[in-house]
Amino acid sequence: MLKVEGLQNAYGQSRILFGINFEVRAGEVVTLLGRNGMGKTTTINSIFGLLPPKGGKVFVDGLNMTGKPPHAIAQQGLGLVPEGRQIFPTLSVEENLVATRRADRRAPKWTLESIYRMFPRLKERRRNMGNQLSGGEQQMLAVGRALMTNPRLIVLDEATEGLSPLMREEIWTCLRSIKSEGEAILVIDKNVDVLARFADRHVVIEKGRVVWSGDSAGLVDNPDIKNRYLHV
Repeated sequence: MLKVEGLQNAYGQSRILFGINFEVRAGEVVTLLGRNGMGKTTTINSIFGLLPPKGGKVFVDGLNMTGKPPHAIAQQGLGLVPEGRQIFPTLSVEENLVATRRADRRAPKWTLESIYRMFPRLKERRRNMGNQLSGGEQQMLAVGRALMTNPRLIVLDEATEGLSPLMREEIWTCLRSIKSEGEAILVIDKNVDVLARFADRHVVIEKGRVVWSGDSAGLVDNPDIKNRYLHV
């Protein structure tokens, strides 16, 4: 579904990505792992056209979407839960959700009703403004907003960063449910132990390069990977 080939990027004269390669197949959960500042968010921004790549290619279902505007990439079936959530603070919960609703699908899987079933707390607070929510509630809203685009691949940048343990578990429960629905997921998070149980494959990035990729068994059986590339 998503294929990244030789992705390169920079901020000004500072090179950040040096030929990133990976793919996410339909229905698969893949992680991007690495310490802070290694290029994970830059990779996501490059895929979504938020930072046009300096080299390499991004394919969605075989279509070359390299450097296309974000709305065009979203229309190909990619939904983003960005770092920092970036919900609309002066819109209500329900207005945030409706704002990204896909109107061109006759029988969408994700609707207000299905989002409220997944996140009952959002239904309870549907009239509250975005800036009146807790951090965990904002993350629920960010996930729900991405799902309202009815994507075939949902991408989460720092899925549980800054959340309480209880709220983190709610988010992981939600993501397990999304996985069970057959959605493809690309996720960045620091909780490697949870990701090893949740994801199918992992891609480890160090200084803008892929230094390791493999399945969960390979990650668990190779503690040197965590010690060298994932521990602070």
